[in-house]
Amino acid sequence: MGATAEQYLRQLDTGRRPDLPETTAGTLRLDLRDDGSTDHWYLTIADQHVRVTRSADDAELVVRADRAVFDRMARGELHPGAGLLRNELTVHGNMQLLMLLRRIFAGPDGARHPHELGRAALVGRAAPTARNETTARDERS
Repeated sequence: MGATAEQYLRQLDTGRRPDLPETTAGTLRLDLRDDGSTDHWYLTIADQHVRVTRSADDAELVVRADRAVFDRMARGELHPGAGLLRNELTVHGNMQLLMLLRRIFAGPDGARHPHELGRAALVGRAAPTARNETTARDERS
């Protein structure tokens, strides 16, 4: 995913996002700083949809960072929570909406949810059959 934050945000409001909770709604403003200027992106989240506009209006959560930080998030190279802990981005407002930002900005290519990994591990640990037990005993001898 070699997208910049601007390219990523422009394609965001293309339909329903099943990865967003159905009951969650809110507004986020992303302030992308670059060379002394700031671009404002306003995200309205409701009914598993994200509407993106360019606006500096007040929002329930405002996230500020350099454009390069948002570019890294758009490419899946930076988790918003990690950026916050490293002081690469600042937030003001409803912190619960920061978790929505984590879902909006996808992880790295090939990333999987931990639940998927757990299910795959359980499938791989199917109960041994009598044939498998015999084979295992023979290999130990």
